[in-house]
Amino acid sequence: MLKYVTLNQNKDFLRLYYRGKSFAKPAIVVYAMKNRHGVCRVGMTASKKIGNAVERNRSRRIIRAAYQSVFKDETFNGSWDLVFVARTKTKYRKSTAVKREMTECLKKLGVIA
Repeated sequence: MLKYVTLNQNKDFLRLYYRGKSFAKPAIVVYAMKNRHGVCRVGMTASKKIGNAVERNRSRRIIRAAYQSVFKDETFNGSWDLVFVARTKTKYRKSTAVKREMTECLKKLGVIA
């Protein structure tokens, strides 16, 4: 089974920002919206406010590792478009801490049971 399909078109990100539901924690913001593609599509972003390229890439790697762990452990309710936005505290956290916050956000949004 595929881990996820990546979102890489700007229109998909913008659609989620404006029409999707969101939930925020200190290390991560999650935007979610149902889709009709039959597979979860995931995008991860880190703005320049996070820091230089090394810090932004670290933040995205931490989020990616947390998502892969959540995807393996939890059951998703249907197919979703998800965007994870890194915050300034993301680069200082371990992926297990981000995983806990991500799981809480996804449960609040109704993505996982």
